[in-house]
Amino acid sequence: MQPDTTAVLRQRHVPGSLDRVGASFGFWAFQYRRTWRGTVVSSVLTPVLFLAAMGIGLGTLVDDGGRLDGAYLLFLAPGLLAATAMQTAGFESMYPVMGAIKWVRTYHAMLATPLGVSDILLGHLLWVVFRVTSSAAIYLAVIALFGAVASPMALLALPAATLCGMAYAAPIFAFSSGYEKPSGFAALERFVIVPMFLFSGTFFPVSQLPDVLQPVAYATPLWHGVELCRALVAGTQTLADALLHIGYLSLWIVAGVTAAMFFFRRRLESTG
Repeated sequence: MQPDTTAVLRQRHVPGSLDRVGASFGFWAFQYRRTWRGTVVSSVLTPVLFLAAMGIGLGTLVDDGGRLDGAYLLFLAPGLLAATAMQTAGFESMYPVMGAIKWVRTYHAMLATPLGVSDILLGHLLWVVFRVTSSAAIYLAVIALFGAVASPMALLALPAATLCGMAYAAPIFAFSSGYEKPSGFAALERFVIVPMFLFSGTFFPVSQLPDVLQPVAYATPLWHGVELCRALVAGTQTLADALLHIGYLSLWIVAGVTAAMFFFRRRLESTG
């Protein structure tokens, strides 16, 4: 007997179940088995070199010849934790997504199975959660080895960094699935990711920016992630501020996932 095609398609449009989302996640995890060693090495070396150069090297000048007892390292380290989560999320959400749609057509192969569009999207986003969290965990461990952790609340900076990263991953998924040419990624890096990395409070307080630019910096998800991680690592986080930052980052995630689902359906369902 021939399968009921309509029934199969209807089943694939049901919101993703855990087993189907897990299958989508499993593909990316299986693929990562070939490259995990290189990413782990870079995930360790990058924070070590960055904190040594910026936090200790440059930090001695910022700390007025060392008389401020490493205060700049304590300021910089948690900011870099959030910024690294943003960069990792951006890297995992650009070419891998466009490639799976346009070049390698991984998503189309998945659609030939019982997986639906929502399963594919949520499984891939779950994989990005894993990558951001694992990178942030290594970064947090390096920060602790540098003595830049002042409170046990620093453990909460790990989910905070993941939340910050996903506030970028979800909208970038929408951008990558809706945009036709990879040249857009260069513009995204040059005019969005890099300026936010430099001017969203990672290296110096936003209050030092010109007045006209301060509201722009405060509106970026990275500033909220930096402030959340910094206060948690220092042990000064209040519940009201934490809820504000978490709520704002969550709004970006919800909006990004909604937009990504729209573009994924538009690009994949016609050929799925």
